[in-house]
Amino acid sequence: MARLKITQVKSVIGAKPKHRATMQTLGLRKIRQTVVKDDRPEFRGMVHSVRHLVEVEEVE
Repeated sequence: MARLKITQVKSVIGAKPKHRATMQTLGLRKIRQTVVKDDRPEFRGMVHSVRHLVEVEEVE
């Protein structure tokens, strides 16, 4: 199964509360912090909602 490498590139200061909650749910707290998640629709949706704060690449 493919996996997503998600890296936070911008701060959540000034972001909407929903976006902050999404970042916390993804496990991202600091700029340049990276997490690897399964490529599932749930995570794709979360990444889509905060796409202006993160960078995503597919890894195997």
